[in-house]
Amino acid sequence: MNIAVIGTGYVGLVTGTCFAETGNTVTCVDIDENKVAKLKDGVITIYEPGLEVLFERNIRQQRLFFTTDLAKGIADAQIIFLALPTPPGEDGSADLKYVLGVAEQLGPLLEHYTVIVDKSTVPVGTAERVAEKIRKKATSDFDVVSNPEFLREGVAVDDFMKPDRVVIGTSSERARKVMETLYAPFVRQGNPIIFMDERSAELTKYAANAFLATKITFMNEIANLCERVGADVDAVRKGVGTDSRIGRRFLFPGIGYGGSCFPKDVQALAHTSKEHQYEFRILSSVMDVNKDQKTKLLPLMKKHFGDLSGKTIAVWGLSFKPHTDDIREAPALENIAGLLSQGAIVRAHDPEAMENVRRIFADRISYHQDPYEAAMNADAILIATEWPEFRTPDFDRLASVLKHKIIFDGRNLYELDEMKELGFTYVSIGRTTIYG
Repeated sequence: MNIAVIGTGYVGLVTGTCFAETGNTVTCVDIDENKVAKLKDGVITIYEPGLEVLFERNIRQQRLFFTTDLAKGIADAQIIFLALPTPPGEDGSADLKYVLGVAEQLGPLLEHYTVIVDKSTVPVGTAERVAEKIRKKATSDFDVVSNPEFLREGVAVDDFMKPDRVVIGTSSERARKVMETLYAPFVRQGNPIIFMDERSAELTKYAANAFLATKITFMNEIANLCERVGADVDAVRKGVGTDSRIGRRFLFPGIGYGGSCFPKDVQALAHTSKEHQYEFRILSSVMDVNKDQKTKLLPLMKKHFGDLSGKTIAVWGLSFKPHTDDIREAPALENIAGLLSQGAIVRAHDPEAMENVRRIFADRISYHQDPYEAAMNADAILIATEWPEFRTPDFDRLASVLKHKIIFDGRNLYELDEMKELGFTYVSIGRTTIYG
């Protein structure tokens, strides 16, 4: 098939590349001339493990193309994916100006029957609004389909190529057949393509992310209670997670969730509920708890040192999760801001996200290519992201470079017995504090 993907962010670039990998001809369209020039030159513009190999192969085999010209990009497309930003407004609503703006341009450009697919995460009713915008100036038949993405940054390629399920919202039998053919190579192992109406598909994405955010937040609340009653959240997590009705995933306590999806989608679902005169009380609590959880360790650091002014803190991990350079809503950012506001000196390390953080904090903090270099003469380490390379450090080397053997661990990477044996003061989430 000939496919156009409008937008080359995380979702758009992964979507376009993976569809090209199954033999389709894909043209990706973006208004950013600099980004498109890089992509044409074979320079990938996001960090996503496994994507670069597919990207380079499909450019080389002339199945993947890039342009800033919308008319040229969609000229032969049977399917057009809208993978555009839907940033949160001040009230938490999803801003649809990019999606609706492109939809308005599409109408007069369509020359044959085309399936227009909302790939972006959009509020209930967006497919109808997109169709209305296109219909005003369209002279050819089209259908608008909702096909929400369920991609996890860091494993997005696997998620796309081997999806748990594909959700497609359409009331058109013609569009259904087109989408079924398109996705057939991705579900050969029997994972379902679930067809439903457009509004249900739009709500499905928000419901899934809001539920996962709630699960994380619930476990953080349990961790906070564990600290009060003297229980161990790791033991509780194992006892709960082995219940087949609950499952083990998303039960790890920490300093809150971040990223491009969970915060935005929870806010948007809460806003949609208010628009329809329904108070989604659970989501209000989830947002409140997560906000507090992100900086949970700061008062404990201040309590330990008495005063953070002049203290040097090594922050390990800046991205919102490992295996990505994405820092949107990352807990590390709020912790760094909090440390700086109290006069602390911050030395930061992250395998991929440092340049993105540099755009925010500039030279207010220092950046180090090596975690031990970041820890040099630091009063403590704050672990904000669970990168694999942080899981088994050389603790002897760490002890030799730190001013004090103190770790504040926002991701519970280490065993308490090990920290006690090594003589570290170790503060984690929902577990007993170890004093070295």
